[in-house]
Amino acid sequence: MCGIWALFGSDDCLSVQCLSAMKIAHRGPDAFRFENVNGYTNCCFGFHRLAVVDQLFGMQPIRLKKYPYLWLCYNGEIYNHTKMQQHFEFEYQTKVDGEIILHLYDKGGIEQTICMLDGVFAFILLDTASKKVFLGRDTYGVRPLFKAMTEDGFLAVCSEAKGLVTLKHSTTPFLKVEPFLPGHYEVLDLKPNGKVASVEMVKYHHCRDEPLHALYDNVEKLFPGFELETVKSNLRILFNNAIRKRLMAHRRIGCLLSGGLDSSLVAATLSKQLKEAQIQYTLQTFAIGMEDSPDLLAARKVADHIGSEHHEVLFNSEEGIQALDEVIFSLETYDITTVRASVGMYLISKYIRKNTDSVVIFSGEGSDELTQGYIYFHKAPSPEKAEEESERLLKELYLFDVLRADRTTAAHGLELRVPFLDHRFSSYYLSLPPEMRIPKNGIEKHLLRETFEDSNLIPKEILWRPKEAFSDGITSVKNSWFKILQEYVEHQVDDTMMANAAQKFPFNTPKTKEGYYYRQIFERHYPGRADWLTHYWMPKWISATDPSARTLTHYKSAAKA
Repeated sequence: MCGIWALFGSDDCLSVQCLSAMKIAHRGPDAFRFENVNGYTNCCFGFHRLAVVDQLFGMQPIRLKKYPYLWLCYNGEIYNHTKMQQHFEFEYQTKVDGEIILHLYDKGGIEQTICMLDGVFAFILLDTASKKVFLGRDTYGVRPLFKAMTEDGFLAVCSEAKGLVTLKHSTTPFLKVEPFLPGHYEVLDLKPNGKVASVEMVKYHHCRDEPLHALYDNVEKLFPGFELETVKSNLRILFNNAIRKRLMAHRRIGCLLSGGLDSSLVAATLSKQLKEAQIQYTLQTFAIGMEDSPDLLAARKVADHIGSEHHEVLFNSEEGIQALDEVIFSLETYDITTVRASVGMYLISKYIRKNTDSVVIFSGEGSDELTQGYIYFHKAPSPEKAEEESERLLKELYLFDVLRADRTTAAHGLELRVPFLDHRFSSYYLSLPPEMRIPKNGIEKHLLRETFEDSNLIPKEILWRPKEAFSDGITSVKNSWFKILQEYVEHQVDDTMMANAAQKFPFNTPKTKEGYYYRQIFERHYPGRADWLTHYWMPKWISATDPSARTLTHYKSAAKA
């Protein structure tokens, strides 16, 4: 996990512009480099490093003697870099996983390169020989990337929007900054004056499609057909493989553990594999909550079961409310459900950074979208509609859960790894018949639970524990986190402010006082940038006015049972 930043065709003084790059210093606390491009005085790269792989030669932009005309700045992990190196017999100059991007590009061009990468990434690749700039981002947008481009060809790129919003350019007083779309790459021409022109934007991978790199990986052969036992066996093989490939690190590995199904499966499989790999330390697991939190109790059961070194972080409503301003600044969004869920994750990341030596952090993000884990999937009109909704959620992860997971951990210099969004695992899951994936017997994620039924990986009561939203599970059922927030906001936003909300915020007008309060904070940090969020996250097929699972009738009836 790092911070990348680059400018092409800047009219302003680079030594002034580069101050913007310092806005993302939290993403790479170990080292910083700022480098001009030979022959292009108005083009430069900025890089903040979190050293996870190859401590000695991991600085960027990556330059190799063999390709003096290539410059690479990337943020991410390429899990199959060794496999690719061996298969194509590339001669490596470093131990950096990203070096594979340069070799693959030299061999087959950008399209083949990006399709061959098994991992999470955002990159800027400059080829001064062919006068081209390439931008690329992984399928689900696990690693963030933002860009700003003017009509006269000035291009600015950064891991987070906050590294671009204060940039100056002669032709525009307000630089339009937007997220670079996941699953895409862009080709741009580099002109002699350092300016660029976009040539094409290409969608290179759909989450349903088996990735091209599957041809070269070493996963044991999957069994054909959709018999239940066959599918369960294949899912176990792919899930184990998704965790195993993510063990790639020279820093200590830890795991977030809410006590829900997803994080528990990840923590248990991770703990098992660390022991099998004879790693010398015990897995550290981390749970956060207020007193009487169901998450804390459930996480404790799992930690005892898997034998992890478990850390519990307690926080009170005052600490949570105090964190809102810095959380919204880190997130760069005002989406209600994202802000609620981010507070706990932000505070636990802060604790991990301050009190432990775990830097690479596993988590269960992406499972709810992939395996139809949200409570409202019980109301899906058909398996096909549920499938459609699942794919929509996956496509929008970069605006919501993946955004939350990245920013809250990166704010404290941690690197997040999300095995449920593994290319092989997710594309196989999405290839299953729609009726296999829907909730069954009133239980969401039934197939995933069945898959691990006989494994003894986690306690049975956790395996079949109903869905609990992270932002709700950290508090007691009697007093949900969303209610605590709403009670606080009631005294911060009055009825007159709400009456004028549409006038003050014509785009994505907040409908509740809580939404208004978050929007106010967001506008203070990022005035005029509301369009970064295209729409609020809300459940479907039900007449919900609040995104919390605890407001849904299915949850209420389950809680009474």
